[in-house]
Amino acid sequence: MREEVKAVVFDMDGIIFDSERLVIDCWKVVAEKYAIPNIEAACNECLGVNGVETKEKFLKRYGQDFPYDAYKDEMSKIYHDNYDGGRLPMKIGVVELLQYLEECGLKVALASSTRSEVVIQQLKDAGILDYFQVVIGGDMVTRSKPQPDIFLKACEELGVAPTESFAIEDSYNGIRAAAAGRLRPLMVPDLMPPTPEMQELSEGIFETLLDVKGYLKAILNP
Repeated sequence: MREEVKAVVFDMDGIIFDSERLVIDCWKVVAEKYAIPNIEAACNECLGVNGVETKEKFLKRYGQDFPYDAYKDEMSKIYHDNYDGGRLPMKIGVVELLQYLEECGLKVALASSTRSEVVIQQLKDAGILDYFQVVIGGDMVTRSKPQPDIFLKACEELGVAPTESFAIEDSYNGIRAAAAGRLRPLMVPDLMPPTPEMQELSEGIFETLLDVKGYLKAILNP
């Protein structure tokens, strides 16, 4: 019997696009230029959180006089110069999973900590924006992941209950947020390996989105 599943909510960075690694690479360029220590650890601490929370974490690590905004702008320019215009690599299985969800008639949303303007442009450049009925950026909610607000807003705008929705995430904060919102978290790890906490919070942990597709097919078409 088909389970009561009505929607799937995707994270973007590290799930749709192989972008988290690239952001860290761009931060490394800035860090080398300005002798910023332990930049990879700083970036990993910020996986899944919005811009406001990221800045707070950087200032906590490097001090309140750390010129975060200037460094972030420089990093962003490197990133966008290299990867805008459809050059951002997609993760394995993105289109196949989106096509399958469309065929099943499930509602699809995106809930990313990245600013909504950037999210929409990147999805458009990749030619996949039309698969998403709802797009929520990190600037559209007050509280960042690991709080559940962004997932709850996505479900609300889709018109579905969180318990009827899967959330596909790669980051610890994203899985925590999905679980806190009572969605069904599916983890596809990117930069950080699954921990016992992630195994406990996630309904399943998968290597690629193709594996997620196989899992959903077994649930939706037993």
